[in-house]
Amino acid sequence: MDFGVAIFFTDYAMGPVALGRALEERGFESLWAPEHSHIPLSRQSPFPQGGDLPQKYYDVMDPFVTLAAAAAATTRLKVGTGICLVVQRDPIQTAKQVASLDQTSEGRFLFGIGAGWNAEEMADYGTAFASRFKNMRERVEAMQAIWTQTKPEYHGEFVSFPPMMTWPKPVQKPHPPVIVGGAYPYGARRAIAYGNGWVPHARRPAYGDVLGLLPAFQDMATAAGRDPASIPITIFGVAEDGDLIKRYRQVLRPEGRSLSLASPTSSQSCWGGRTATRGQLTLARDRMFFAALKSAWAA
Repeated sequence: MDFGVAIFFTDYAMGPVALGRALEERGFESLWAPEHSHIPLSRQSPFPQGGDLPQKYYDVMDPFVTLAAAAAATTRLKVGTGICLVVQRDPIQTAKQVASLDQTSEGRFLFGIGAGWNAEEMADYGTAFASRFKNMRERVEAMQAIWTQTKPEYHGEFVSFPPMMTWPKPVQKPHPPVIVGGAYPYGARRAIAYGNGWVPHARRPAYGDVLGLLPAFQDMATAAGRDPASIPITIFGVAEDGDLIKRYRQVLRPEGRSLSLASPTSSQSCWGGRTATRGQLTLARDRMFFAALKSAWAA
């Protein structure tokens, strides 16, 4: 089981260079950054976690910029989007950004994606809320073609382009892991259908008890013909509770046959040509809970 930290990088938060170095020095596996390009003032879409929308959602920086800074200041720390709103991005340019960051980080990029919850925000990009998940899949498929083919082309309902040539290609082969965010069961199904990992959120009411859903997720993957060990789980929003972290550690321990999950790195990434098999737990919070982690690691 690995530990990571997610943060909304703003102009009043700890910077990506200092935070990246601090995490690497303390043995953290990964650093994650979310995105919202803007927040429409109509505020018709309710905040998934309830209550008022925190100020950080209005102020968050671009994740590809902040993660590039963190990657340049470190040598082992993985950097990931948590999550990238691909339905609000051009897939051709985003594919280049992903490949470029994977190149400059020497294969340390994790591509966490999602369709988003803010209908007004995506509407400003011409994306319909009702069709956002089909739109997301097409954009992922188009980017996968760009990453893996010398003369890619793609033709779908939402994304279409003729044969092209575009470089760089990613360091990780066939491409950086596409880690799909979303609730069980629908988000889990999307992760199994076209992802290389699943990101549930432990603090959103719609997700329920994530710990109790892990066996069901494994059964769903097996029924779909996927090896559960090929779809790692990165759990966001885990509380700063040492006992709870120990419970996740027990469930996600590598030797547990039914819940053994592979690292989201590909076999040809920076792990030296091998796939590290272990559960991955990411503490997606805005501050680092070193006391809780110290207690869990000491157990």
